Amino acid sequence: MSKPAKAASAATHFGEGALPKIAWGKGSCVYDTTGKRYLDGSGGPAVFCLGHGNEEVNDAIKAQLDRVAHGYRYAFTSDPLEELTEIVAGNSGGGLNRMVFVSGGSEAVESCLKLALQYHSARGETTRRRFISRQRSWHGNTLGALAISGFRDRRLPFEGALTEASFLSTVNEYRPPKGVKPEDVATYCADELEREILRQGPEHIAAFVFEPVVGAAGGALPAPASYAKRIREVCDRYGVLMIADEVMCGAGRCGTWRALEHDGVEPDIMSVAKGLAGGYMPLGVAVYHERVAGPLLERYGAPLTGHTFTGHTAACAAGVAVQKIVARDRLVARVAREGAKLKQVLQDRLGSRDYVGNIRGRGFFLGIELVADKATKEPFDPALQLNIKVRDRTFANGLICYPTGGNVDGIRGDQIILAPPYNATESELAEIVDLLERSLTEVMTPLGR
Repeated sequence: MSKPAKAASAATHFGEGALPKIAWGKGSCVYDTTGKRYLDGSGGPAVFCLGHGNEEVNDAIKAQLDRVAHGYRYAFTSDPLEELTEIVAGNSGGGLNRMVFVSGGSEAVESCLKLALQYHSARGETTRRRFISRQRSWHGNTLGALAISGFRDRRLPFEGALTEASFLSTVNEYRPPKGVKPEDVATYCADELEREILRQGPEHIAAFVFEPVVGAAGGALPAPASYAKRIREVCDRYGVLMIADEVMCGAGRCGTWRALEHDGVEPDIMSVAKGLAGGYMPLGVAVYHERVAGPLLERYGAPLTGHTFTGHTAACAAGVAVQKIVARDRLVARVAREGAKLKQVLQDRLGSRDYVGNIRGRGFFLGIELVADKATKEPFDPALQLNIKVRDRTFANGLICYPTGGNVDGIRGDQIILAPPYNATESELAEIVDLLERSLTEVMTPLGR
């Protein structure tokens, strides 16, 4: 006997209140079962890089399913797995040519952590077990990834069960550490990493993990120009691995295929997910450098990470199709070009408003920080739940964006992320700005702003 509709509905949404039911999507838009249209200005959570209903991608998945859905990794390799490996290696460049495909971003980060630990074990450095990351960072929902995430609200229910890690200052020129000038943030934060390594003892540190452009926890927040090179030098000095978490900011989202490519830096290990298969199938990857692979493979023969669906054949076929379109249509270059224009339009249309403190980001990964006082950068009272109000109003107006909170200190702060599909048209990009501008006015006017 089927359950009552009310009970079924209650089990299929998060938070209070019912969600609309999605019916279909095409391009940059999705539609619910009432026929309402939503312009996807954030690609969901920065995942739908080609939008929705792409026939080429769908046909590639269907064709693979007609042959076989999945060849289990311990029994078979496959054409999609091998082709996607070549594509990711080619896009990553340098020595980043070894990889483990998984089902999403959290799994990718978890595998990165395990690869780092396995590498040090292979070298006989079994005391290197501690990770260093940063406050206001988000690395995933599995326990290992959560343990290195500086995201207060998402950690709180699990405190006491999380592996201990070290957390450094947020790397933010707009909100620098106390007493630090904006132009000194890169030096200060790199020095802070070195101090923490020395405080813990280099022999205890496995890796430093960071997002080149911080996503949900920071609001599309890039680090200062010289920061990545400085931390690369610090990591090398003490034998600490550098792990770049590019789940959200990678795969072309920031106008280069690797986000760190913009900074001229190569990590030892890297996680990629959202834009890899564009949401058409669950897919992520942990990519590791030849210098990590050498000791690891010599000692153990293979990376000791992965799951039943690692290298899932149909998921890899989706990734191949998405990445071929991205390359063929030169979408990464388009993201760099059109992203700069979009950022300028946002600055022109919203930058003068007294509650818009900062507009930042790279490519099609842009953040808008809302403040109560523009001069002092004082955030709004969290009791207002401003980011929730913005989320609800934009959604009601037919725009999907990604507002989040707590970016200042884990409790205070309101920000909006825009991450449209790489192939969003000029008219769709203009409509995103129009709807956001209208929605902000409707939220802020009752607050006297």
